Amino acid sequence: MLTSPQPASLGRVISVRGSQARVGLMATSQINDANVRATVGQFFGIRTATTIIVAMITEVSRENLPATDNYIAIASVDLLGEIATGPSGRFQRGVTSYPTIGDLVDVLTNQQLRTVYAPSKAEQINVGTLQQDPSVIAYVDVEDMLSKHFAVLGSTGVGKSSGVSLLLNEILRVRPNLRVFLLDVHNEYGRCFGDKALVLNPRNLKLPFWLFNFEEFVDVIFGGRPGVPEELEVLIELIPVAKTTYTQYQTTDRLGLKRVDAKTVGYTADTPVPYRLVDLISLIDERMGKLENRSSRIIYHKLITRIETVKNDPRYAFMFENANVGGDTMAEVISLLFRMPANGRPMTVMQLAGFPAEVVDSVVSVLCRMAFDFGLWSDGASPMLFVCEEAHRYASADRGVGFGPTRKAVSRIAKEGRKYGVYLALVTQRPAELDATIISQCNTLFAMRLANERDQMLLRSAVSDAAANLLSFVPSLGTREVLAFGEGVALPTRLRFKEVPAHQLPRSEATIATTPSALSGHDITFVGSVLERWRGATSHRETPNDPTFDRGVAERPVPRVPEAPMLQPSLGLDPDRFSLLKKPLR
Repeated sequence: MLTSPQPASLGRVISVRGSQARVGLMATSQINDANVRATVGQFFGIRTATTIIVAMITEVSRENLPATDNYIAIASVDLLGEIATGPSGRFQRGVTSYPTIGDLVDVLTNQQLRTVYAPSKAEQINVGTLQQDPSVIAYVDVEDMLSKHFAVLGSTGVGKSSGVSLLLNEILRVRPNLRVFLLDVHNEYGRCFGDKALVLNPRNLKLPFWLFNFEEFVDVIFGGRPGVPEELEVLIELIPVAKTTYTQYQTTDRLGLKRVDAKTVGYTADTPVPYRLVDLISLIDERMGKLENRSSRIIYHKLITRIETVKNDPRYAFMFENANVGGDTMAEVISLLFRMPANGRPMTVMQLAGFPAEVVDSVVSVLCRMAFDFGLWSDGASPMLFVCEEAHRYASADRGVGFGPTRKAVSRIAKEGRKYGVYLALVTQRPAELDATIISQCNTLFAMRLANERDQMLLRSAVSDAAANLLSFVPSLGTREVLAFGEGVALPTRLRFKEVPAHQLPRSEATIATTPSALSGHDITFVGSVLERWRGATSHRETPNDPTFDRGVAERPVPRVPEAPMLQPSLGLDPDRFSLLKKPLR
């Protein structure tokens, strides 16, 4: 039987410059084939003597086309890698044998694309399919993606959160023993990971105040505002004394207690050593009693008032619930937060939406700092992935915005974390507002649709691959479409994230319906119940355990107000599970 002749090539190389080339597209029947579209984003194969060079079209034009040439268009291509034509037939990034003028150019076949994107290592995850050919699966190398950090960037509504859920679930599938800590800003991920994740929030978290360093503690006491210098001097001097006093409680008989100079013990205001808040207040009060100048005494009085106001605020119970009881619970707290042992739940989802706005930055700073320090002092014995949602809020490019220690803590993980097994994943919709030094440490980027020009410019500066021209596609990407760059992918790739199962889709637990229910009775009783919760969240309620509690007042009849529904739905976590953190003072 006679075989049909091979179709003519799509084009020929007409110029080569560095990592780029220009291809003349010839007028053949092949270019009109519906399956072959010579347009931006299409992969070409340039045939050389020993390899097939993989190239991607970044521009197609008929402008200034010489009438004498037998070409209908000129395409600019980026040279990305090469497939060996020998027995191995393997793909490698980079070009060792450059094309010459006149080399033939064809569209890469399906089999060649599979060769390029074939999984080369055991720990590769399936995240979706190529946009150019949906039959080709796009794999990501877990080791390269984690060890060199990664970022997911995209505007609201482009599928960023579902992409994060997909990536983390796939990572946990191939690395079930990897610990993952996720900062969930909008309480979206509580149900995405099933029984593989422990969900923490202000209702079940115990983060003792003495784990906060001096700057973080001051940020809490002053409600996110700059501290008063005179009051800060008192705190930085007396906090080490309070720590020394508590240490003496643990090691000596209280009846024979002798005051020891804090300087001889070696504690600083940043040392993560327990102390009791009542001791700190007593020291401030004692110092105030020795003063004769009324104006100086006012400074101490204001400081005591600040501390007691925050301590008695029920919104800060996760910090100050056992402030006057004591007990070194640091090992238990770290074990719980960072899942050691994991007990089948290697992941922690820290829901931040319920925390007081004034304290969120300080809490994030404590968590980031402890994650890095534990990796540092354990020599990276237990690797962990720290996922920072809405990262631009905590590591802003503007040094005058946000909380400095939080930016410093995130920056330390970005710069040095990989040495100690602490890996970073950044998720943000405004990369231009994120510290450029931090994002530059992420060697794998998943860029989804970004409409803002400043965000696109920053992305351009962060991408070092030869296919940086791909970023021109960013404003026009569809939902779930991604441009993947860097170490974790075989080539700079335009892909589509695969569908996420319904039970893994992020859903904000704070979502409020926009359509009022006709059956809901929004009467004066409903308003009264809301006011009861409103006032209760910002005032200190007396209890029978309080020595100042007046039982006569408590026994007076109080009009019954129906209990209002919880604004944040309960996740069914048992608060008694944290009783081990309430270790009594010995």
